[in-house]
Amino acid sequence: QVQLVESGGGLVQAGGSLRLSCTASTRTFSSGVMGWFRQAPGKEREFVAAISGSGGTTYYVDSVKGRFTISRDNAKNTVYLQMNSLKPEDTAIYYCAAARRRLLGSLTTLTEGYDNWGQGTQVTVSS
Repeated sequence: QVQLVESGGGLVQAGGSLRLSCTASTRTFSSGVMGWFRQAPGKEREFVAAISGSGGTTYYVDSVKGRFTISRDNAKNTVYLQMNSLKPEDTAIYYCAAARRRLLGSLTTLTEGYDNWGQGTQVTVSS
């Protein structure tokens, strides 16, 4: 069974930075689309960013464009989310997700487009 393990969450002041990491237990999933989602209290889980299997294509929700960067190291089965200029509204539990498909497409921003999920890591941004 594929496992995704996130790390790097924490408490940071507004304007600060954090880098989240997500490591997959098998190379099969590490070569597919990887995504980050987040869920704030009382809200639905929402898409944040995704990266294709090769790492050549990325996609972001408008609210994080220019502030967040998704990247991956397939040799380490790891995907990263560099978060800069953090805002209080970025506070949420951040989840890593993995899909078997290698290309971004219509399923990229949908939770049902992913096959495996991590346990989540808390990010709290204080004002």
